[in-house]
Amino acid sequence: MTSVITINLPQQSYEIAIANLDQLGQSMASLKLGKKVLLVSNPTIFKHFGERAVNSLVSAGFQVASYCLPAGERYKTLNSIQKLYDVALENRLERSSTMVALGGGVIGDMTGFAAATWLRGINVVQVPTTLLGMVDSAIGGKTGVNHPHGKNLIGAFHQPRWVLIDPECLKTLPVREFRAGMAEVIKYGVIWDAELFDQLEQSKHLNQLRYVKPELINSILLRSCQAKADVVGKDEKEGGLRAILNYGHTIGHAVESLTNYRLLKHGEAVGIGMVAAGQIAVNMGLWQQADAERQNALIQKAGLPTKLPDGLDIEAIVAALQLDKKVKDGTVRFVLPTQIGVVTVTDEVTSETIRQVLSQM
Repeated sequence: MTSVITINLPQQSYEIAIANLDQLGQSMASLKLGKKVLLVSNPTIFKHFGERAVNSLVSAGFQVASYCLPAGERYKTLNSIQKLYDVALENRLERSSTMVALGGGVIGDMTGFAAATWLRGINVVQVPTTLLGMVDSAIGGKTGVNHPHGKNLIGAFHQPRWVLIDPECLKTLPVREFRAGMAEVIKYGVIWDAELFDQLEQSKHLNQLRYVKPELINSILLRSCQAKADVVGKDEKEGGLRAILNYGHTIGHAVESLTNYRLLKHGEAVGIGMVAAGQIAVNMGLWQQADAERQNALIQKAGLPTKLPDGLDIEAIVAALQLDKKVKDGTVRFVLPTQIGVVTVTDEVTSETIRQVLSQM
């Protein structure tokens, strides 16, 4: 059963298909892309799904090269991008060629950035294999790599030509990665979709795929993708509304970079960031304490941390916030909830309020 969600954009709209991985080649052929394809993955994902993906592409008439980058946020660097450029040159990728990202958010971001910058921009197709990739990072055209002093500071907007989500891929996902993805799902419930939030509350478990009903997984994928499609369709390049997708990410990114991207998964840091942002909203009189507690209960039910890692200096976090991409005129802008399903963006959060909330975490 294939479900399709369309991202409507002024330049080039595209579809997200929740479908079988074996449809990759035929669907790409119907987009009239060039014959040369570079499939980018990591060794673990390629072992599970690489052969199926390559066979699907070859049987649809594509000439396929593949390359594996190491797994992990700490490899999301310009050095890795250089390796992709070398492979692109070796295989004579042309302007009509396509890079296919088969993997999680790190592979998707790097492949997208390489495609955005090779020959000033070639096609990219996203095939996310993690929950976080499926509901968030593979959609919307944000690509990039990390700078040693901050996450995703180097990047470009480069929309995919197509996104293929095969829910079966989640069956090979480690439990910790599944939980990390649930952070982004909870985020959509808080910022955009109160009904999704209710569905998550009604589920007894959210911390392991095997305990979550297939109907809920389907709803999670459809509703999360639709939420992102709605927001990106209204604001492709983060001129305004799209900033709400960064809920929980402001403090989350600071925590990630201060722990060198080694201690926490991205979704774990976002969970901590949502707890902090929720409490900041309560302290500023924007949100009810009861709603903040409902949010935090979901974060805990998903098996995500709600406290800062031991030994993390609060002053270092406050200083790191100044490197956030959402800083404007030296002021950090926060996404804060006002009710379940509604948020506001504000630059009126004082450093004192931030310190107060973090000291309680």
